[in-house]
Amino acid sequence: MEKSEEEWQNQLTDLEYKILRQKGTERAFTGALLDNKKEGTYCCKACALPLFKSAHKFDSGSGWPSFWDIFHPKNIEAQEEYGWTGKQIEIHCPRCQSHLGHVFDDGPEPTGLRYCINSACLQFSEKK
Repeated sequence: MEKSEEEWQNQLTDLEYKILRQKGTERAFTGALLDNKKEGTYCCKACALPLFKSAHKFDSGSGWPSFWDIFHPKNIEAQEEYGWTGKQIEIHCPRCQSHLGHVFDDGPEPTGLRYCINSACLQFSEKK
């Protein structure tokens, strides 16, 4: 999926653009989907690719929506990056290359992973 930066800016809010396209983050405990307990699917806000199932969401205490597994292995791409906290694994959407958050190895079983995602990167589709 290819769009100009102007097209992305027109499609997304300022916060969504900052996070999805410029690798920003939202403040902890402020995201609209942090406490969402409804059943459904979490999709990429920029292109609607399914990313996470509500059954895999858990309260990590981190302040961001967290998931212990992904919707499908092809629906997330990971890349090492180095930030002010050292080495991290950034995750992004393979369809539109939007930044979503990071994955850590301190999650619950069975995967032991914690996908820490910005609410602004997600659109929620409730199961009907």
